[in-house]
Amino acid sequence: MINRQTLDKLTINELESKYPFVLSFFEDNKLDVDNYSDKTFIEFLEHFTEEDIEEWAIDTSKLIDDIIIYINQMLEFLGIKEEKGVDSLTIIAGYDKSGNKEGFDNIVINKSEIISIVGPTGSGKSRLLADIEWTAMKDTPTRRAILINGEEPDKKWRFSSGNKLVAQLSQNMNFVMDLTVNEFLELHAKSRMVENEKEVIKKIIEAANNLAGEKFNLDTPITSLSGGQSRALMIADTAILSTSPIVLIDEIENAGIDRKKALNLLVSKEKIVLMATHDPSLALMADKRIVINNGGIIKIIETNEEEKEMLVELEKMDKVIQAMRGSLRKGDLIKKDLLS
Repeated sequence: MINRQTLDKLTINELESKYPFVLSFFEDNKLDVDNYSDKTFIEFLEHFTEEDIEEWAIDTSKLIDDIIIYINQMLEFLGIKEEKGVDSLTIIAGYDKSGNKEGFDNIVINKSEIISIVGPTGSGKSRLLADIEWTAMKDTPTRRAILINGEEPDKKWRFSSGNKLVAQLSQNMNFVMDLTVNEFLELHAKSRMVENEKEVIKKIIEAANNLAGEKFNLDTPITSLSGGQSRALMIADTAILSTSPIVLIDEIENAGIDRKKALNLLVSKEKIVLMATHDPSLALMADKRIVINNGGIIKIIETNEEEKEMLVELEKMDKVIQAMRGSLRKGDLIKKDLLS
């Protein structure tokens, strides 16, 4: 069932994508929403002036109530059940490789949270991801249990390929298909049965170019994309088009993209983001970090105020390094004034 809170969150574009029949409501009420696709319905109503409201007898409160009633009635009439998304993920402690209990009881991760995963190579970061992806129920080597929304997960997360819980962005991404960026995104959009393909593809390419060090266009063959461009494209695609509510990123520090923008993009789409990293800046961007050793989680650290202050300094240093990289790419000399 849709309510006022849902209406506050969904843009008109998202409303039309999720509830295509809402177009009839707009037409019947003579509401021209074409130029407000990136706004919520409530934000659209706010654009009317007092003169508009008086001249056309617009009752904004009634329109809000009416659209909620209309959508819920149509869902009931069509027999469509709203599926609850993933609001939280709970990891219940298991055991490390030596059979010792992990150093925590449980951790609850909510959507729009960023969690970094740190530890030596081979410490068990991939095993943690696998436990989450398979929604382990004490039946994996770590004997961890995974809860979705605080409950034992539906079997679909374990046994249905159509309900993928985790989208993985690996360190190395190599395309082998002879397609342009546009053709690649069209294929993904069609597989998701997206109605407004062109608009979604436009958003993805804009978001990708906002992340990439070097811009590219829809006609670019995907096989000619650099590592950074490929990573930027897949992060934008995952954020905007993927239905997976949980995203794991492996070593984004080597991706050649704007890392902070990438994380903000994923979080703005209400994903749960788990990020394996060795970069202190990225680790401190996270709300919490999971420390792994010997196959087990040894502790969970919440990013405190002192670390956030250190992050500000690290970001300043990172800007200097990025500026130097830019100079190197252009063939310029590295000058001392970049340090100031």
